[in-house]
Amino acid sequence: MLDAMRSDHARKQRAHGIARAGVREERSAPAQGRWSPTSRSLSGPDRQKADNVLAARQLNRAAGTLAASVLADSAVEHYRGSFKNKAMLTPIVVAGLTLAMSLHGTADKRPVAHNARDTSYLLAAGTGLLGTGFHIYNVTKKVGGFSWQNLFYGAPLGAPMAILLSGLLGFCSERLRANGPRRRPRVLSLPAGKTVATVAALGLLGTSGEAGLLHFRGAFHNPLMAIPVTLPPIGAGLLGATVAGSGECAHRATRWWMRLLVAMGFAGVGLHAYGISRNMGGWRNWSQNILDGPPLPAPPSFAGLALAGLAALELMREASDG
Repeated sequence: MLDAMRSDHARKQRAHGIARAGVREERSAPAQGRWSPTSRSLSGPDRQKADNVLAARQLNRAAGTLAASVLADSAVEHYRGSFKNKAMLTPIVVAGLTLAMSLHGTADKRPVAHNARDTSYLLAAGTGLLGTGFHIYNVTKKVGGFSWQNLFYGAPLGAPMAILLSGLLGFCSERLRANGPRRRPRVLSLPAGKTVATVAALGLLGTSGEAGLLHFRGAFHNPLMAIPVTLPPIGAGLLGATVAGSGECAHRATRWWMRLLVAMGFAGVGLHAYGISRNMGGWRNWSQNILDGPPLPAPPSFAGLALAGLAALELMREASDG
């Protein structure tokens, strides 16, 4: 009887050991039969295709964030202008189309460029260039031309550039997909990571300049209004340093700074909402204060550019590893 009990106990211990070993193997084994951009179970060319598609989807997300900001901001600002010129409808339509195409691209895992997305992104870039020309004309035709008064209260010169940047980032995303299994992806014969980082850095500088002009108009009455004038230029400088060939520590610092800018972009919506609440009537008088108060949809433009910066950093890291 005692021998039978000992034998049964030994069998249980062996079974328990086999089960634990199986669990360890299951946890350590790579996922099979599941698409994952960074899955180590993929072969070299397939894995590189997946990595390029992942970076492209990140750029689609960045382009979509910018497009959403432009869609809401241009709708509010042009409504305030009573759509005096029917061309003021154009950025709303184009930004809406760009946002839809960006959402489609974010969900698309295929390693091929999409003609409809390409067309919409090029249309967005063209709209940004034309819109900048319209806004410059709006300022120069006023009495005094390029005066502080007209720069403060005329059509914002830098605003149309946001949809231009959205189009450029989206166009870069489609070029990434078209690279196939290439280890070092390129955009128009230029290194993809450095190209996207340069676009993001210039966009951060321009957007910061636009914010600085409007916050200067507000006399920087709240010290927090200095944040979008100081943090983004530092981020642009860090991106420029990585393009020039900085070390791993600088890459890590730039990555964390881009994440800080993403948070700043979305937190800015809350700060602008607080600014609206301080106007006469607060949110009870929302229909007037949204038009005359700080622009709610503007700050996420920083988040979109920082997301593009994060995608660029990953592209540059993979290129250096290869």
